[in-house]
Amino acid sequence: MTNQTQNDFDVLIVGGGMVGASLAIALRDQPLRIGMIEAVAWQVEDQPGYDDRTIALAWGSRRIFESMGVWQAMTPDATAIKTIHVSDQGHFGFTRLDARQQQVEALGYVITARSIGKVLTQQLAKQANVTLISPATVTNIDFSNTCTTVTVDQEGQSRQYTSSLLVGADGVQSTVRELLSIETTINDYGQTAIIANLTTEKAHNHIAFERFTRTGPMALLPLDKNRCALVWTVETSQVDEVMSLDDDAFLQAVQKRFGYRLGKLLKVGKRDAYPLCLVRAQEQVRERLALVGNAAHTLHPVGGQGFNLGLRDVATLAQVIVEAMQMEKDIGHLPILNHYADWRMNDHDRVINFTDNLVKLFSNDSLLLSFARNIGLLAADVLPPVKKALLRRTMGIHGYLPRLARGLSLQGNWHGT
Repeated sequence: MTNQTQNDFDVLIVGGGMVGASLAIALRDQPLRIGMIEAVAWQVEDQPGYDDRTIALAWGSRRIFESMGVWQAMTPDATAIKTIHVSDQGHFGFTRLDARQQQVEALGYVITARSIGKVLTQQLAKQANVTLISPATVTNIDFSNTCTTVTVDQEGQSRQYTSSLLVGADGVQSTVRELLSIETTINDYGQTAIIANLTTEKAHNHIAFERFTRTGPMALLPLDKNRCALVWTVETSQVDEVMSLDDDAFLQAVQKRFGYRLGKLLKVGKRDAYPLCLVRAQEQVRERLALVGNAAHTLHPVGGQGFNLGLRDVATLAQVIVEAMQMEKDIGHLPILNHYADWRMNDHDRVINFTDNLVKLFSNDSLLLSFARNIGLLAADVLPPVKKALLRRTMGIHGYLPRLARGLSLQGNWHGT
């Protein structure tokens, strides 16, 4: 039994973006009634989480999607990352990470959020145990011993839904978090990510480049043909100036910082800008509540870790829910959810500290720090234990992983597997 009273749903997910939809799909074969509340009309073109941003999917995230049965439909739009080249502009240090060192076909993949969204929405449309509540805005949340009651504004009418477990998957500006007065720690980096697609003179050969510059990291990620996805971090005070450049001047500015590893930069597409900050919720669970993805943690894009961290939240929470069901326990009971939070804590701490320290280390002009970080890059390139640890972290296969992240189904012998 998943609950003591007959609620509308067993699991009610607020947020139909990539993380929320992934959780619903991960639980598709379970005897659960799942509700999903989404603020906008349920169309991929209208869903803000399914825009044209490129997502760097780690190898471990591919395994999660494979275990969920949706990866095959994503592969036509995914470009493999076979090598990662990390360097520091104007300095001697560099590191190369290669898929062959881990005996896998790719370290990760580059795919647009829109392509992921298309596959997820197609799957959800076929999923009998999911009820979509959209467009609807959450206006109030109440908890009792047996359920959570969520009030929504749906097409001008106020409606209420009950569930054993409420999952906040509604992003960095989480309404769930706000309504429940869950505090966050916020670190404004004073940086903004400018993203665009570039056409290059030379083929990228499935190499992803991470280039650290004085204003912040610059990444060029391989796409189809001779195109790359650019993520250029600039100081926030520079955004208006950079965004106002015409295409030729913009390409010259990128070329100056990136160099000619891909030859001349020939063309740039539409540009968008996203302010960067580190946001972390002070509570990830309460009785009958769990936060996942950006509602729990929003990261700097350096290293492309953000969505991958959220997808591991999904894989872990799904396993904890199913394990509780198999043991006939209440899936919304705090000890069950504390298991989820405790399991995720080490991964969150490692990834957040890793990305935060990278930003601080490589955004500092100190000569001593410059020398130290370049020695560190060379060490990562030539010392096998250091490189192996960095590879496993980059691939999203570090630490004790949930079953979906190990390529296993949610069914099976839970203890020790």
